Amino acid sequence: MHDRPAGMIGRRTFLGAASACAALAALRPSPLRAADPAQYDHPWIPSEAFLAGLPEWMRAFGVPGLGIAVVEDGEVAWHRAFGVADTASGAAVDADSVFECASLSKPVFAYVALKLVDTGVLQLDRTLAHYHRPDYLAKDDPRLDRITVRDVLRHSSGLPNWREHPDREPLRTLAEPGKGVNYSGEAFYWLQLVAEQATGESLDQLARRHLFEPAGMRASTYTWSAHAARHSVIGEPAPGTTPTVQTFHRQWSLLQPIAEARGKPLREWTWNDGVRALPQAQAAAPAGMFVWPGDLLANSAASLRGPVQDYARFIAHVMARPTRQCWEIGEATRQAMLTPQMPLREGWLDKGLGWNLERIDANTRWFFHGGANAGRYKTFIVGDPGRRRGLVVMTNGGGGTGVYQRVVRAATGRDLLAFDL
Repeated sequence: MHDRPAGMIGRRTFLGAASACAALAALRPSPLRAADPAQYDHPWIPSEAFLAGLPEWMRAFGVPGLGIAVVEDGEVAWHRAFGVADTASGAAVDADSVFECASLSKPVFAYVALKLVDTGVLQLDRTLAHYHRPDYLAKDDPRLDRITVRDVLRHSSGLPNWREHPDREPLRTLAEPGKGVNYSGEAFYWLQLVAEQATGESLDQLARRHLFEPAGMRASTYTWSAHAARHSVIGEPAPGTTPTVQTFHRQWSLLQPIAEARGKPLREWTWNDGVRALPQAQAAAPAGMFVWPGDLLANSAASLRGPVQDYARFIAHVMARPTRQCWEIGEATRQAMLTPQMPLREGWLDKGLGWNLERIDANTRWFFHGGANAGRYKTFIVGDPGRRRGLVVMTNGGGGTGVYQRVVRAATGRDLLAFDL
């Protein structure tokens, strides 16, 4: 869980049934690799012909359910559901279905963190240690004291993605902060604790106040809710894989009665609540499910869940708008999110603030991000800020990468370089 190496199936799983792939080859969209803007300046709503064949791709990759949403001209223009939310019950995916967004959680938290920068609560180039130094940090690593808020958002903290044993392994750097890209969920989690310490609010409270409520993302949550309990899709592993059985869905279901007994909703829990509740949670759960307080809390790097159209509403607020409302991040801050901050592949791919950026032509960069949780949920989003359009794809299948790539190709007319890395 939480994109940890021990709990995730990180490698792509290819379908072994060559005959099935051959039968579907005719449905493969033709990617456009040319840089002529006219070739991809069209709405991103997939064609009915492609959508008619999409269930075959879902079956080929073992993906039970799928949600797609499209932003056009800065507004949610279209969304569609396919397949089943739960293979056991046969319940269909619908407009209310709540998906695990996985690492798509990170850009949303980046937006909230940048709002705190805009309001002066945080400073982009101030160190995390200036605000808060969790006791799980290594005592003998001076590089930890050089990690800034900007480093977290552009993945240049030098920290690992996740520790394999957070209950007994101090967090330490792998590289010098600010010098290169080290994709890190740990860095986002530390910044989450900084935001909690600076505001006195939990992650979900911050997200709800600064984004979910004003943007109309009312079914989104970093924790759990009655709506999420009723409408969450249940993920399935990719064919031929045996991923971890540990999922957010199972964890939140066990934690809910503990929260009710303590009289404090999970959405309001902060680090100290996790510390106090850990022994009780461990007693109620299978061994190894809750090993440190972070397992009990909302996670800015991985635990967001919501309908695809909610995430599309967020994407709409990453676009330029004729008038920005007072609750939104400022225009200069919005542009900074989508400005190269750290190269991934010089001249082609960069890290922005919370986003990956891919060069489309000399004057155009698209932003994108993918997600994977528990070997059962795969998600992807891509946006063209110049044309104020975006595409969100969420699945409840560990084989979802092969499906969302085909959706992106069919909708945008491009084959992203990021898919080959």
